[in-house]
Parts: sequence; structure tokens; C-alpha cells
Amino acid sequence: MLILYCYFLVVTVVSFVLVGYDKYLARNKKRRIAENSLLLWVLFGGSIGTGFGMWVFKHKTSKRSFLWKFWSIVLLQFLIVLALFYTDTICIY
Repeated sequence: MLILYCYFLVVTVVSFVLVGYDKYLARNKKRRIAENSLLLWVLFGGSIGTGFGMWVFKHKTSKRSFLWKFWSIVLLQFLIVLALFYTDTICIY
């Protein structure tokens, strides 16, 4: 279980840093990090870090296509966690 906590901690920190770095690149008009790369980190479990980074850096908060994809992944992750939490009480026939 400790490995799982460490994994999510690392992925959360990396995703937070990536959002901040992408904001830095955007301000300096340099080549940016692809949205798909940011969303891949969200999918890997960095939804908290990315969400917090979006809030702290005020980045990607007005781009609707990114927000739809981000919140879809968060909803999917929530449903998976909910299903895993209630798996012992659900009988599948």
C-alpha cells in the first residue's frame, strides 16, 4: 500500500509541476507541452496535482475542450474508486 501512496504522490507532484512549467512556457512564447501529455498525467493519477496546478497558475481554466477532457477523466477515476470501494458488497452474477 505504501508503494501506491508513493506512486500517487510522485504523479501528483509531477503533474502539478508540468502545469506550472507549461504556464511558464506560454508566458514566454516558447514551445508548449502538448495537451495530450498533460491529460495523460491526469489519466495516470495526477488529477489532484493538475487541478491544483490549474487553480494556482490560472492555467487551462478557460479552454473548454481541455476542461471537458479533464473532468471526464476525473469522473471516470471517481467511478472506478467508487466501484472498487463497493466491490465487496456488489454481487456479480
